[in-house]
Amino acid sequence: MSENVRTSLANEPLALGALDGRYRSAVAPLVDYLSEAALNRDRVHVEIEWLIHLTEHSVLPGTAPLSAEQVAGLRKIVTDFDADSVKELAEIEAVTVHDVKAVEYYIANRLEGLGIGQLKPLVHFGCTSEDINNLSYALGVQGGVTQVWLPAARDLVAQLTKMAEDSREVPMLSRTHGQPATPTTLGKELAVLAWRLTRQLDRIEKTEYLGKINGATGTYAAHYASVPNADWQQIAKGFVQHLGLTWNPLTTQIESHDWQAEVYADIARFNSILHNLCTDIWSYISIGYFAQIPVAGATGSSTMPHKVNPIRFENAEANLEISNGLLNTLGSTLVTSRWQRDLTDSSSQRNIGTAIGHSVLAISNVAKGLDRLDVAEAVLAEDLDHNWEVLAEAIQMVMRAEAIAGVEGMDNPYERLKDLTRGQRVDAARLKEFVGELGLSAEAEARLQSLTPGSYNGIASQLVDHLKK
Repeated sequence: MSENVRTSLANEPLALGALDGRYRSAVAPLVDYLSEAALNRDRVHVEIEWLIHLTEHSVLPGTAPLSAEQVAGLRKIVTDFDADSVKELAEIEAVTVHDVKAVEYYIANRLEGLGIGQLKPLVHFGCTSEDINNLSYALGVQGGVTQVWLPAARDLVAQLTKMAEDSREVPMLSRTHGQPATPTTLGKELAVLAWRLTRQLDRIEKTEYLGKINGATGTYAAHYASVPNADWQQIAKGFVQHLGLTWNPLTTQIESHDWQAEVYADIARFNSILHNLCTDIWSYISIGYFAQIPVAGATGSSTMPHKVNPIRFENAEANLEISNGLLNTLGSTLVTSRWQRDLTDSSSQRNIGTAIGHSVLAISNVAKGLDRLDVAEAVLAEDLDHNWEVLAEAIQMVMRAEAIAGVEGMDNPYERLKDLTRGQRVDAARLKEFVGELGLSAEAEARLQSLTPGSYNGIASQLVDHLKK
């Protein structure tokens, strides 16, 4: 048996996953919103704002609004949250074995220094852990989506839209079922994808980020037991809205997470459409419609020097699939909770950053891939010129119109074109000869004789204008 001489790396500060290792630079902005440290910072933020909210409205007898200096001091606990804060929280949690309780103690330990030590009992007042967690996750997801994911996605769609506009007049042979079909333009086909992606972004822009703060089982029982004369629903609603979230008035111990499932489904759908773009672009590269601009010094293959591989699109495909696997799992898991509470959501939600991170990474790769493409117009033109049979559709439709107009000899147009073209190539000369033998009206014959595969694309170029609406 050979001896295992591998050195253990387990105790080294090395990343286990690709997002925190190889691809860290592409997803680093998400750390401010969807990391464990960001979650703890948001927990501190929610607890601080809840304390301020209760005092500002003098909800509890014996409390009064804090001074501006005291409020600023409390909020400074949040703005000063840093690596040392993360370490301190970890040390407290090692004793409490409870992450939210650690946050409560972390804040309480700072109140004496602000001259408001008497308010320690007000920290986490009336709250269950999920009151803090659901609001913190909502803020984190809201920030990650609106400040990182959406801007990156919008930039990518803008890049794709420009490509569509730039190539709107470039004729291209379509392929339905992989076979030559009615021509289009490259710009119109890119516009279809840009349009689809934009619709999903518009849906995601309208996402409601819900939150609640109503106690252990969503009944405000502790609230009314301690302060029976307060209007706790209005207090809760005002607080949730103060955080920039939408109030959920009816929950169990947990906020139901339906809104999370909704936004993850929309992001997953965006991912799926983007995956479609990747496979289409990859295929266009493979038949030469796009030429890839080599990156100086880059290697396409360890053994084949000539290769320029479409690796950005392949990388994006894989990351989109991983992202969707996680997003779909989150969406199906988070909407279900046994009775008033179980902890499946707690474990699941720690993967939100990973799920969105793989999407951000994919978007980055697609953007870089698109930026290295040149349209090979000569290749597209040559492909069209080798497929004159695609004009069979136009000819038989003109024959149908002629028959309706009373022109004789237009019988069985589909069948006649099928006999001429199906399964065989027809060049320009044979097709023009065929048209000349049909007995069309002079105007119709002239129209067809002037038609080429490159000009037979309807109003494809005009359709790109829909992207401006």
